[in-house]
Amino acid sequence: SKSLNMSKDPYYTPTLFGNAFGYLARPLVLSEEQVEESTADVFVLGLPYDLGTTGRSGTRSGPTSIRLASTNLRWEQCRWPHKSNVFESLSVVDCGDMEIGPGESKETVENIEKKILSIISVKPPTHRRTLCFGGDHLVALPLIQAYVKHYNQPVAMIHFDAHTDTYKPALGGMMYDHGTMFFRERMEGTLLFKQSVQIGIRTEYDYDDHPYHVIDSDQVHASTPSCISGQIKSFVTQRGAIPDQPVYLTFDIDCLDPSVAPGTGTPVCGGLTTQTALQIIRGLKGLNIIGADIVEVNDYLDHASITSLAAATLGYEFLYLFDEAKKRFQQ
Repeated sequence: SKSLNMSKDPYYTPTLFGNAFGYLARPLVLSEEQVEESTADVFVLGLPYDLGTTGRSGTRSGPTSIRLASTNLRWEQCRWPHKSNVFESLSVVDCGDMEIGPGESKETVENIEKKILSIISVKPPTHRRTLCFGGDHLVALPLIQAYVKHYNQPVAMIHFDAHTDTYKPALGGMMYDHGTMFFRERMEGTLLFKQSVQIGIRTEYDYDDHPYHVIDSDQVHASTPSCISGQIKSFVTQRGAIPDQPVYLTFDIDCLDPSVAPGTGTPVCGGLTTQTALQIIRGLKGLNIIGADIVEVNDYLDHASITSLAAATLGYEFLYLFDEAKKRFQQ
């Protein structure tokens, strides 16, 4: 391994252990004043919330376990197979975890939206992006709502998951459920359905009344990653008619098969391999990715941290997508 930092990244470290505070050894920016004054492009934020879980809880451990797993990745200056060091052109800071009170689902949803808006809606206007680690998938609801308010328009969504999360609220109208967010987004008109796509789906949903494009798990396995990436980009940009369409990327780790990602609350057999997911993600280069999250990592159910490592690795690829979007759409 390399023992000297030959890059321009001042936070590079070759060690695979120790000082595992920030994701990929990125500097911590914790106070509101530091966040406001930061010149960073990307802000990492942990959301240790799992009160919306319907199965096995424990995803509040996700942000910490993903950061710890990222120590295995930070020695590599040019993440394979990329030929450049993303941190030489993309400034990334870690804002730590958001404080979340026990049993406060409504307040948490509202506070997450406010927190994201406080990060991305600074003045003068910038093109800040967030990479958030859950927590259960309910956190995607306020994350997307924050970007919709910031852009003052609905956005497209790329959603990797075993479930569509478009289920109508049950149990007397319970709205804070990690399987209902995209039903709510539909009702509230925050997403562009014709430009949003769900990948890896392998559980039932309302086939006759489903507004999102679906590329289910069988279709992914029967195709190639590059073809799947091409389909996603075609949906999001309406076959290239809207190349700069703002799109939010959300990745539920149970999109991956339990054999490669056992540490999650609602595993479903027949999912994607880590390699397939990574190749599809790399193929999304060229899209205007404005923000992203990785959710449902449950360290208590994991084995040898392989689920956390998968999430940390996916996050690394998201940074390369952010860097490409910055260069393509902000110059």
